[in-house]
Amino acid sequence: MNLSLKKILNSLFFNSSLLLMLVIGIQNSDNKTKINFFINESVELPVSFILGISFISGSIVGGFVSINGISKKYNLE
Repeated sequence: MNLSLKKILNSLFFNSSLLLMLVIGIQNSDNKTKINFFINESVELPVSFILGISFISGSIVGGFVSINGISKKYNLE
């Protein structure tokens, strides 16, 4: 199996399991807040959901960025 395909599948599996644990964990969360966008604001969401989704999205983006590829491209070694 190609190394990049393995990396994508591992990242997808890991982040899906994090999302599942997040959804199960916030079932009884009472602390809710709204997110203020530039024009509108969102519906009330649990604070733990907002923090968890931001962590998971950062993990997804970070999983697709290859530090090794960046260092070779800009000769940072």
